[in-house]
Amino acid sequence: MRIPAHSVCTAIRDDIVSGVFERGSRLTEEQLARRYGVSRVPVREALRTLESEGFVTTRRHAGACVAEPTEQEAADLLEIRMLLEPMGAARAAQRRTEAHLKVLRGLVRLGQERARRGQGEDLRSLGGWFHETLAQASGSPGLIALLTQLRHKIAWMYAVEQPAKPVESWIEHGAIVDAVARGDAERARALTAVHTERAAAAHRLRRPDRVRTSQHAVNIASARH
Repeated sequence: MRIPAHSVCTAIRDDIVSGVFERGSRLTEEQLARRYGVSRVPVREALRTLESEGFVTTRRHAGACVAEPTEQEAADLLEIRMLLEPMGAARAAQRRTEAHLKVLRGLVRLGQERARRGQGEDLRSLGGWFHETLAQASGSPGLIALLTQLRHKIAWMYAVEQPAKPVESWIEHGAIVDAVARGDAERARALTAVHTERAAAAHRLRRPDRVRTSQHAVNIASARH
């Protein structure tokens, strides 16, 4: 049975985000085909997709390699998210379904409960699920795709500190859902803008010594391979 390229793409992306493949390391079709138990055809297609997303770059004489984003590129991602997430919330207020609201309200209840108990790891996954559902509620496939890609890339480049007051953070989530439920696009936008800006301050670059400050910096990772 032929494994679809999008499944291979997801597997490679997950391994890049989790650090299995280090920044700058080579990605050969043969190596990846063996790792995932597939032919080289879906691997080749997956690498093209990942290159378009910015996770992979093709270098002369080296072939496909894991990209090495600069500090400025990483900072730009947070800024872009601060622009797009409020837009998504505003559209969600106009296009959400009852099913979206049911999931969002359930996540807020769980989040507030876990926050009171201090269950940080649960909060991290619940927060990701909340923002993914809010994006889905926007009803905009293009915006959903952009926000999904941003989440993957930000998770790759940044570690996120737990909020000092997680209960307050989940109160903010609840206020966003209330605005979305009322169809108040401008309030949903404003609340999400404040929430996203506050969340951005908790992001810290992963292994900053491995994040280049210039596109022309020496590729230390490649030199070791």
